[in-house]
Amino acid sequence: MPIITLPDGSTREFAESVSVAAIAGAIGAGLARAALAGRVDGRLVDTSFVIENDCELAIITERDADGLEVLRHSCAHLMAQAVQRLFPQAQVTIGPVIDDGFFYDFSYERAFTPEDLEKIEDMMRQIVAENLQVNRSVLSRPEAIALFEEKGEKYKVEIIKSIPGDEPLSFYSQGEFIDLCRGPHVPETGRFTAFKLTSVAGAYWRGDSSNEMLQRIYGTAWGDKKALEQYLQRLEEAERRDHRKIGKKQSLFHFQEEAPGMVFWHPKGWTIYQVIQNYMQKLQRENGYLEIRTPQLVDYSLWERSGHADKFADQMFSVESESRLYAIKPMNCPCHVQVFNQGLKSYRDLPMRLAEFGSCHRYEPSGSMHGLMRVRSFTQDDGHIFCAESSIQGEVAAFMKLLFAVYRDFGFDEIILRLSTRPAKRVGSEELWDKAEAALKQALQSNGMPWELLPGEGAFYGPKIEFSLKDCMGRVQQCGTIQVDFSMPERLGAQFVAEDGSRQTPVMLHRAILGSFERFIGVLIEHYAGSLPVWLAPEQVVVLNITDNQADYCESVRKSLSDKGFRALADLRNEKIGFKIREHTLNRTPFLLVAGDREVETGTVSVRTRSGEDLGSMGVEEFVAFLGAAVARFGRTQVN
Repeated sequence: MPIITLPDGSTREFAESVSVAAIAGAIGAGLARAALAGRVDGRLVDTSFVIENDCELAIITERDADGLEVLRHSCAHLMAQAVQRLFPQAQVTIGPVIDDGFFYDFSYERAFTPEDLEKIEDMMRQIVAENLQVNRSVLSRPEAIALFEEKGEKYKVEIIKSIPGDEPLSFYSQGEFIDLCRGPHVPETGRFTAFKLTSVAGAYWRGDSSNEMLQRIYGTAWGDKKALEQYLQRLEEAERRDHRKIGKKQSLFHFQEEAPGMVFWHPKGWTIYQVIQNYMQKLQRENGYLEIRTPQLVDYSLWERSGHADKFADQMFSVESESRLYAIKPMNCPCHVQVFNQGLKSYRDLPMRLAEFGSCHRYEPSGSMHGLMRVRSFTQDDGHIFCAESSIQGEVAAFMKLLFAVYRDFGFDEIILRLSTRPAKRVGSEELWDKAEAALKQALQSNGMPWELLPGEGAFYGPKIEFSLKDCMGRVQQCGTIQVDFSMPERLGAQFVAEDGSRQTPVMLHRAILGSFERFIGVLIEHYAGSLPVWLAPEQVVVLNITDNQADYCESVRKSLSDKGFRALADLRNEKIGFKIREHTLNRTPFLLVAGDREVETGTVSVRTRSGEDLGSMGVEEFVAFLGAAVARFGRTQVN
């Protein structure tokens, strides 16, 4: 006679074993219709799951985050079934849930087209109308392999053979379709009311470019049509803000096959990069950081001693020369320890704050690269603070104060803090991990801001606080981090002379505010839809003449602005003024200064903004003061 405890604390008692679906029905017909899954003592299960003992139960519907995940996971199976009905030779590979949707990779003789996606969607709706029961079954490894070998599904056979252990595996079937899956899944295909296939792309099998190219179909599923429509509108807005399109339109950067995942910066894009770097250099100097530069190629033995080779070997580029193996620097920290180790340090030298705009290279699978957001070559605003254990709290607090000020200057006010603790694969003793995690927890609690715990997500050498931004579309972008590391300084022989004359190992705080420059610039472009704040805009002002009569005056205005440190240009082309205004407006130049004969006579300019606002006439010095104030506001204004 199981007793079921519900989330509100009430209980239900049943005379015999009972399914999740039956319990939902006993509570109410509406809940029975809405139930997608159940959570039994914290574990997600199908509605067909039979409960035999006392437990806590929550009925999962599409209103729950777990319910949306179940819906999307099940919709991936719906899509795969539709694909194989339409294209019987297509082989199904892997199909996980991702943020706001799902995808499935297929092996097929040709690339799927947008017209194919329409046909697949229509077939999905037909399967929904059939309202097929979704059933879970368990097969032994030999049975599962035999099943998919008979179906000619070589990828499924490979997946099954690669799963460690020998325990039976769970499968889900609906009609003629069956696939390997942990579940849970919706009880029948009629539960889908709002879904959409969004795109198709190529993806290598298991993310390895030496393997076959597969076809990846992306889709999304929601609990109702209104939520789907809102999501599709967000997708349209994200498409409009795509940094790759804006980067091409404004000639900021490009990529090409000869250097995959590596940025070719154009003059305007490089200007943005340099403005950010100069800003960070100034702030770091003011906050006690010493800027350094370390080599790009370092003997592989250093990465073995630091522990990176064991953890990141498959992400490191290497090269051999004169019978020595070198790694192209994937991160900066071991090299910063080498700088610290030059000359014995005293406790009076601590804390020592070293900063580097370090150029790093990491192997990213070709299918995972995405414009500036994920590249193989990138620069970090990296820093490492060597300090005594007693200084951790103060250093973390000072770093967080600096980080929040920087984010505000770039126009970000909503910051999410997360504490990531020890992962399964790590270096260092449990005692050191206990001390490091306790130090970061205390720093967060002293700060007074809310924070989330991410168990097991720390770096292999220490726990970390992650700082994520929310952009104007509500997307979370993880950028900053500070990590407490007791292990690497010890592994690499870092020491200082303590006040009592003893040799001690310093604590090493790994910290970054922007993270990757490339990714942060991509975030900025999309956050501002290309209309960067005046201080970041590669061209802050353009001076436009109406006729050739004003050319010399416009050039003198430009020179006056440039001499005062503003990024100004003069467009003296023999084009109609309306054409020039439109072109520079589309290029998102913040201010457009127009000069005709009247402006020349009065020593003024007619000021327009990129949004089309007419600010009227201003004297040149008046505009200089106005522009200076706009630059000084940084990004602490309303997003365009």
